[in-house]
Amino acid sequence: MLKRILLILLIFSISKFSHTPHLAVTNPASWTNPSVWDYNATLWSVLRPGSEFYTSYSYGFNLEFILRKIAHLSFFGALGLLFYWNLKEQRYRYVKAWLCLAAFAFLDEVHQAFIIGRDGRIVDVMIDSLGGAILLFLLYKMRKPALR
Repeated sequence: MLKRILLILLIFSISKFSHTPHLAVTNPASWTNPSVWDYNATLWSVLRPGSEFYTSYSYGFNLEFILRKIAHLSFFGALGLLFYWNLKEQRYRYVKAWLCLAAFAFLDEVHQAFIIGRDGRIVDVMIDSLGGAILLFLLYKMRKPALR
């Protein structure tokens, strides 16, 4: 029961931060900015070929950027573990947990594209998925000797 609650809490926490415009990791005061939807955005405008969703970052590599990417890796890594622990013991459990994580990461980035002051990027989906893959791989390596 606790692992389900933790999974839901982490999903809501990630979603809340994604819904916060002009979020700055280095400025906790920005963590409670009120959201503003971009009502001109459509799913097609976000996902159409050539949109900003598929471009690289237009800002530099500063402390804020580095901390954001570390946050992406860590929070989504933890989310990958929680998905894993909430799945039944079955074949391809690691892969299924990673696919759940990657799907959520994609939806989360699309969601960010609809918030003024945020942007969704496919690069962040890859970073989020990498965070999950790393922690799931480490879990696999740690559990493998225990299973023998």
